[in-house]
Amino acid sequence: MISKKLIDYCKQQGWWYDDVSADYEIELKKIGVDTSSDFSQFYLHVEDGPTFMNRGKEIYQICWFSKNTNFDLALKRTHETLGVPIEYLPLDSFEGESGFFYNKLTGEVVELSLGGSLSEFKQGGLKPQWTNFNDFLESFFELG
Repeated sequence: MISKKLIDYCKQQGWWYDDVSADYEIELKKIGVDTSSDFSQFYLHVEDGPTFMNRGKEIYQICWFSKNTNFDLALKRTHETLGVPIEYLPLDSFEGESGFFYNKLTGEVVELSLGGSLSEFKQGGLKPQWTNFNDFLESFFELG
């Protein structure tokens, strides 16, 4: 479940919507995400256009991207080009040679960069920095 702190922050930004989009529920199911997860609860209720920005970093509004772009291509690139396991969904475009990835099986989030951390991750030596999506979002939006 996403925290009250995160919900309050999103409401203050004007991003929170009480009603769930049926189209977005379909998109989450299409990419294989549990609709009861904190990941899904965030993306079903929060929107500020196609991306969210903070500290010069950007993450996708996953449902928007899945519905309005060729998100399958981004998934294919992530899994084939970068060698990231199939259970990881890219949360951004991996520009600037780093990016965030959500594990749809465990709920963990990892930040990887070309070279060091990506290689270490693929060899099993780097564990995700956030144990759940809510913690990642609170860190991303600097909610302390």
